[in-house]
Amino acid sequence: MAATLHDVAQVAGVSFKTVSNVINDHPNVRPATRARVEKAIAELGYRPNLTARSLRSGHTGAITLAVPQLRLPYFAELADAVITVAEAQGLVVLVEQTSGERDRELEVLKSPRLRMSDGLIFSPLGLGEEDAALVTAEVPIVLLGERIFSGNCDHVTMQNVEGARAAAEHLLDTGRRRIAVVGAHEGEIIGSAGLRLEGYRQALEARGIDYDDGLVAYTGTWHRANGAEAMHDLLDRGVDFDAVFGFNDTLAQGAMRVLQEAGRRVPDDVAVIGFDDLDETRYSLPTLSSVDPGRQEIAETAIKVLMERIKNPAGPAPREIITKFTVVARESTASSAA
Repeated sequence: MAATLHDVAQVAGVSFKTVSNVINDHPNVRPATRARVEKAIAELGYRPNLTARSLRSGHTGAITLAVPQLRLPYFAELADAVITVAEAQGLVVLVEQTSGERDRELEVLKSPRLRMSDGLIFSPLGLGEEDAALVTAEVPIVLLGERIFSGNCDHVTMQNVEGARAAAEHLLDTGRRRIAVVGAHEGEIIGSAGLRLEGYRQALEARGIDYDDGLVAYTGTWHRANGAEAMHDLLDRGVDFDAVFGFNDTLAQGAMRVLQEAGRRVPDDVAVIGFDDLDETRYSLPTLSSVDPGRQEIAETAIKVLMERIKNPAGPAPREIITKFTVVARESTASSAA
C-alpha cells in the first residue's frame, strides 16, 4: 500500500499536522524537524494525493514544466534538475514537450491540463518578443530562456552574451586567433544563437580582431548531426581556423567528431569549446571544455520564484533574474603545442 501522511508522521515522530506543514512549506517549522520529516518522506516513498490536497487547500501540489525537446540534452538535464528540486519540496512535476513550435506553445498556455497544476515553468522557442502579450495562463508562470524579455511574468535567464564572450576569450587566451562558430541562426538577434554570436563578436572586437562571416557556420537545430554537417561545410570550403566555438555542447561534439575523422587533432590543431556543460562533456575524448550557464541555479530559482508567486499572485512586479555562469576548461582547449 502507498504510504500516507500518518505513516510519515509515525516514522518521523511528529504530528500529522507537522507533516502537513512541511509538505506545504509552512515557514514555522524548525529546520531539524523539517529534516526528519523530509527523510521519512524519502524513506517511505510518500507521494501526495493531489486530488485530496486540491480539495483541502485549493492547490494541487503539482507544477508544469514545458520545454521544447527532451531529446536535446540541455533540456533533459534541466528537467531533471527541476524535478529534483521540486520533489525536495514535496511537489510533483508534470512535463509538457512543445517541440519548440509556436502553435504548440500557445496550446500549452491555454490547455485545460494546466488546471492540474498550480503553476507553469515555461521555456519557449517558437514564441518571440512580439508574442509577449500572449504569454498568459490561468496559473502563475515563470518564463525561461531568451525569446521573450518583456512579458508580464517572472523571468529566469542565463547570461548568453557574457558567457559566449567568455568562451571566445578563453580560446583567445590559449593563443587561438581564427575561431570558427558552429550554430548561428541567419538574421537572429534575440534568442540563444543571436546572443551568443554577439558575445563572440564582442570578444573579437575587444582583442582587435576583425569579425569574419566566413568563419560562421549556420545551422537550423542544435543536434550533433547539425554540428557534424556544419563542420563538413567548413572543411569543404577550405576555411582556415584553429578553434571552434559550438553554441551548445552537442554541436561542439558533432563538430569535434568530424574534425578527428578528418585528421585534425583536438586540441593540438584545433581547440573546441561548447556551451551548457552537459554531464557527457566529462566523458568525451578529449573531454570537452564548456560554459556552465548555471542550470542548477536556474532550476532552484525558477521553483523558488514560482512558489512565491503561487502563494502571493498579487505580490511584487514581475522580476527578471539572471544566473551566473562559469567557463569550465577541459582537455579540448589545452594550449596549442606552438
